[in-house]
Amino acid sequence: MGNIKEHVLTQDFDRELKLLISIITDGCEWYKDQELLRNIQWGEFLHLTEHHRLFPIVYKKLKNQSLYPIPEKVLLTLEAWYKRNTFQMLHLCAEMEMVSRWFLEKKVECLFLKGPLLANEIYGNTSMRTSKDLDILIKITDLEKVNQILLEKGYTPDKYIRTVLDDWKWKNHHIEYTNADTGSCLEIHWRLNPGPGKEPSFKDLWNRRRESPINQYPVYLLSQEDLLVYLITDGARHGWFRLRWLVDISELRKKDVSYEKVDALIKKYDYDHLAGQAFLLSSALLKVEIPFEMKRFTFMKKSKKLVLHSCKFIKSKENLHNEDLHKDIQASYHSYLYYIKTFQQKCFSFFNSIFPVPEDMQILPLPKRFYFLYLPLRPFIWMWKKTKQHILSLKGN
Repeated sequence: MGNIKEHVLTQDFDRELKLLISIITDGCEWYKDQELLRNIQWGEFLHLTEHHRLFPIVYKKLKNQSLYPIPEKVLLTLEAWYKRNTFQMLHLCAEMEMVSRWFLEKKVECLFLKGPLLANEIYGNTSMRTSKDLDILIKITDLEKVNQILLEKGYTPDKYIRTVLDDWKWKNHHIEYTNADTGSCLEIHWRLNPGPGKEPSFKDLWNRRRESPINQYPVYLLSQEDLLVYLITDGARHGWFRLRWLVDISELRKKDVSYEKVDALIKKYDYDHLAGQAFLLSSALLKVEIPFEMKRFTFMKKSKKLVLHSCKFIKSKENLHNEDLHKDIQASYHSYLYYIKTFQQKCFSFFNSIFPVPEDMQILPLPKRFYFLYLPLRPFIWMWKKTKQHILSLKGN
């Protein structure tokens, strides 16, 4: 069968994590489960609620319920987090409209991917989802113009892209900008996901765009079908280590989404296994009914294996992007990222491993007109670097 039973996936989950999942699951009578509620560590429950970025939803669900006595300290903490997030999202709403005006006045077409627009789209309330920055998709040909606009407005890129043969266009997919005066952060994307890989062109996404209903100045977002597919690929790339991404998928499917169009997009861009993973997880953990058009993806063996990977990440309670991530989890995540790649992407990964890197220019400086020589010289530079590291390690011992 395509479905995976919840108890199989969650049998090793901590009691607090099981309670969190039960609370956010529509129609779940968690307050009647005496075994589940026995000896709950409420500090750990709060930690998980914050880690999974679900405190706005949990606060709303627990605030007015009288079926189970929640410790006052827990409710007060959730309320404080909720209010703080409300102000953050109001700030992002204002900034989103301002940035859209800057770009459109300079003839730069832009699509806002998440942030307040996603919160309003899914929950009908910008306060019900968290966001620390704005993700904005543009055409790569507008990147230099956008860079100039943001520099003039007081934003600076967090890091400059170092490259040898203009490979940044497919190795990277966004640049982060920060305003030192306001603390605002923008992520400027020229791809939805890191390359290489097939995905919709900006032109297609722009032609299917919608205008935000919550802004006075035009602000544009993805079509519902493009948004659902993007959330599937984005969640998969992060290993679904935050339950928030699954809740997003579950809530969006309640909207008027054309699953025939979603099915066509998934097949066109080879996202079959990722779609199966997303809907299997949401069905097993959140008891969400799988749309008929999506069921065939859930029978894929690869999708089922990806679900098991993701449950390990959810159980670990780790941010998979932390630099100090435990080596075992880091190795597991790297293995997972390789496994979700299509055959074409794996071929590109091999090519990427032998492609020149900026450090090669430090080892063997060449004039820019001879940069193409770094490609055939890459194996020799790599061997020289490894030999040098080995010699230094021997001296250190």
